[in-house]
Amino acid sequence: MRMNMQTPRNFMHALVDNQQADRREAIMRILRSGTVRNQQDLVRLLRKEGHVVTQSSVSRDLRDLGVLKASGGYVLPNEENAARANGDFRALVQFVRGVKPAGPCLTVLRTTIGAAQSVAVAIDRAEWPEVVGTISGDDTIFIATNGSPAQAKLHERLRTLFRV
Repeated sequence: MRMNMQTPRNFMHALVDNQQADRREAIMRILRSGTVRNQQDLVRLLRKEGHVVTQSSVSRDLRDLGVLKASGGYVLPNEENAARANGDFRALVQFVRGVKPAGPCLTVLRTTIGAAQSVAVAIDRAEWPEVVGTISGDDTIFIATNGSPAQAKLHERLRTLFRV
């Protein structure tokens, strides 16, 4: 009998995907309870529920889920945040501090500490034609465009959306 070596790999991939989905569902439930002050608290609570997690996996999950860290705690994505891919960025306005050009093809968008990744994900999901891509840090996003005309259009869009 010949064993297909692809099957175990596919099985493991599906298992990891299911674990990730379960963990992310647990993260959202825990954050809704309002008992989490930081990522270490979240890691501890997830482990208590039996999830195998690290701080870096939790950080990735929070970013991918669109969860923002604000002074009062975590801001969960909701229907309004889900609509941001269609150009509705109202829930993110509070996190954007400024926009500046950096040459003819690069724009720097400043955010509050910890919000840059979520804002960048929202911009990427919006699939604006003038945006080639984004790179985000903790409070800064670099947005690449295809030249000066695209950058001008992006600046106008960002200033209108974020009132900066």
